[in-house]
Amino acid sequence: MRDTPLSNCERDFLLKAIQEKKRLDGRQTYDYRSIKISFGTDYGCCFVDLGKTRIMAQVSCELITPKENRPNEGLIFFNIELSPMASPAFEMGRQSELLVKLNRQLERCLRNSKCIDTESLCVVSGEKVWQIRVDVHLLNHDGNLMDAASIAAIAALCHFRRPDVGIQGEEVTVYSTEERDPIPLSIYHMPICVSFSFFQQGTYLLVDPCEREERVMDGLLMIAMNKHREICSIQSSGGIMLLKDQVLRCSKIASVKVSEITELINKALENDKKARKTGGKFGFAESLPQERITALKTDVSPVEMSDVKEKANEIVQRAEVPPQTVPSPVLTAPGTGQVGEGLENSWGLKEEEEEEEEEEDETVELKMELEEGHEEKGRGDVVVISDSDSEEEDVVILNQVTTKEKASISNQQGAVASKQQQQQQKKKKKKRGQ
Repeated sequence: MRDTPLSNCERDFLLKAIQEKKRLDGRQTYDYRSIKISFGTDYGCCFVDLGKTRIMAQVSCELITPKENRPNEGLIFFNIELSPMASPAFEMGRQSELLVKLNRQLERCLRNSKCIDTESLCVVSGEKVWQIRVDVHLLNHDGNLMDAASIAAIAALCHFRRPDVGIQGEEVTVYSTEERDPIPLSIYHMPICVSFSFFQQGTYLLVDPCEREERVMDGLLMIAMNKHREICSIQSSGGIMLLKDQVLRCSKIASVKVSEITELINKALENDKKARKTGGKFGFAESLPQERITALKTDVSPVEMSDVKEKANEIVQRAEVPPQTVPSPVLTAPGTGQVGEGLENSWGLKEEEEEEEEEEDETVELKMELEEGHEEKGRGDVVVISDSDSEEEDVVILNQVTTKEKASISNQQGAVASKQQQQQQKKKKKKRGQ
């Protein structure tokens, strides 16, 4: 996966800030980012944080057969891994140009500078020697990988302890840490890389470039030096022409930075040694106190509780009088509610319902009168079924009726119909008025 390129606006912004001697993280031109060195539980495990760049170095050893041309010297092997966890631009199991460049520079800095006594790694001349393997894992990438890798590698080598060896005749016995104390490596000096980035063909110079500054730089100069101001290796990349004065100026800056980093490594080694002797927390157990591992934890702030009652009384006195409580709504019928007491409906719905009920009562009374009149005459019963809403009326005659009775019935029906018409007209007038 390719890394996301910088836009023209970001590139112009970075270059303009460098011209004004300003950096993204607020550092000065020759300032390093904060360096943190910590060690693991086992010997030879080191973590280095250079700003947001994080690297882990692990040292291991094994007995092997030496080379024929150098039978009395042990071997040192370096391996760098750029995992996709550190940056999406890195691919697993594929050697990129950056990986080869870092590996060669680390070997040139530590192995070719003869900082480790390889002859002390010999067990039996021509038969058994120790091979020291340094695995450097990149955990997070935020620029200046070479400086962080060199610090992690040399700190892990200084912290490493190889097991003791006993020789009886032709037998070689490797003792465990419980049987005998492990033996540290003999290290003459500690070479450390310091990187310088150049911009606009060497016009501007920055120390410890971050990842975004590395994208816009024109060239890079890496100087490996120890605290005795001895240059172990120097490498320039980017294709820019550097003057003699520029290289000398960078070497002077590197000597100051190397001495500071060397003191920091020595202090970290002493603190770890004291913690292991006294039985205190070291390695992974050192990062487990509650203040570090607990997420979203806030410090307990002191609260004064002496005058709480007085303040509460003042607040109660200043507060306004609470409003009177509103009575709960009265349920006049299931599914309805009324807010307030004694309020009447102003929409006219109740009046219409009362008028309809009165009309229904009148029609029922007329029907009852008709039925009573027919029962008194002792003749057939006449049942009148009338609907107030329907215009037609159905009359069912059960028995034969005379002409006089028919006339009286028709008169009564006409009176009922006229009343219904009058009621309907009243309704229409009211609706129009509303």
